[in-house]
Amino acid sequence: MPLELEIVLRLLLAAGLGAVIGFQRGKLGKPAGLRDNILICLGAALFTVASVYGFVGADAARVAAGIVTGIGFLGAGTILRRGEMVEGVTTAATIWVMAAIGLAAGAGLYLVATAATGIVLGILYLPSVRP
Repeated sequence: MPLELEIVLRLLLAAGLGAVIGFQRGKLGKPAGLRDNILICLGAALFTVASVYGFVGADAARVAAGIVTGIGFLGAGTILRRGEMVEGVTTAATIWVMAAIGLAAGAGLYLVATAATGIVLGILYLPSVRP
């Protein structure tokens, strides 16, 4: 398979996996829904393939570290304190893990990215236990 076609398939996989989680989050009316999760996952995958194939000889792990740092700022923006309650932590964690899934898809770890998406979806369906 030509390299560019494989890269496009990696990006499409990332977008599809982001859509799976994004649909669930959007259905619940969470701040980061369908489009947000697709874009987070796709962006991480694109940064990954661009660093691996666009900058031959460079350290691709540095881009992964940059994705983790950058996505932390995005996630932090979803956490709000309202009185004694803190809201948005699950949304922030979902944003963080979606970037990791996008990074895995971009690196060609198809089964890992897909399995992680299934695990995340299962976790998001767990009941929330609050005191």
